[in-house]
Order: sequence, then C-alpha cells, then structure tokens
Amino acid sequence: MAKKKKLTELSDVDLLKHLDEVSEDLFNLRFQNATGQLSNVRRLGDVRKDKARVLTELRMREIAAAEALESEEVAG
Repeated sequence: MAKKKKLTELSDVDLLKHLDEVSEDLFNLRFQNATGQLSNVRRLGDVRKDKARVLTELRMREIAAAEALESEEVAG
C-alpha cells in the first residue's frame, strides 16, 4: 500500500505507472472475488483505497499546476 508521503515523492510518470498497476491489480482481485477464488477479501478495499490515493495526488498536482498558470497570467 502506498502512503501519501511516498506518493508525493514520485514523478507524474511514475504515478501514472503506479495507477496502471493498481488498476490491473484491482481488476484481477474483482475477477477472483467473482469466481470465488479470493481468499483475502480485505485486499479489495486496500487496493481500492490505494487507487484513490494515487488519483487524489494526481488531481492535487493538476490543481496546483492550474493555479500556477493562472497566477502567471494575472501577473503577466
């Protein structure tokens, strides 16, 4: 599970790669759950939360970039 401190240290490209990995992992877990092969159901929630953390970090960076661009336009 990725912690917030770890996520803030990653680059945008690495975050997107991590998001792909987490999404694929979540898909596989859901598939295993549907077929009755998943032994640890708790992992579904953990992976879902990890995906949400990555998406939140990406969104925060997007907002910060938009605010920086807006402040440049106002100043310039």
